[in-house]
Amino acid sequence: MKILIRVVTTAIALWVATLIVSGIDLTTASTPKKVGTLIAVAIVFGVINAFLKPIVKTLGCVFYILTLGLFALVVNGLLLWLASWAAGKMSLPFHVSGFWPAFWGAIVVGVVSWLLNLFVHDDKD
Repeated sequence: MKILIRVVTTAIALWVATLIVSGIDLTTASTPKKVGTLIAVAIVFGVINAFLKPIVKTLGCVFYILTLGLFALVVNGLLLWLASWAAGKMSLPFHVSGFWPAFWGAIVVGVVSWLLNLFVHDDKD
């Protein structure tokens, strides 16, 4: 259940990013296809984050310390850009057009996911 909640919140956050950030495009017309694409991209983004983010954090530990954690914003942007590339390889109609849209999109995804997680708890009390 936790994984499903995380996928849905990430999909909603990605949808908000497509609305707010120019350069992040979801190019399908029908609503069911948009939902399916967003869920698929959320899964891809989650898998990329699960496998690559710990490796990047370990290897880039010095940069995290030197920048007081701001390097994490760059890493998150690059991971979103990588997810866009992977979505393109899977013929999903989701595209991030460059580093800066990925950077700002990652910030939007992070903030929206955080806000949604305030209202939706994925653990049992």
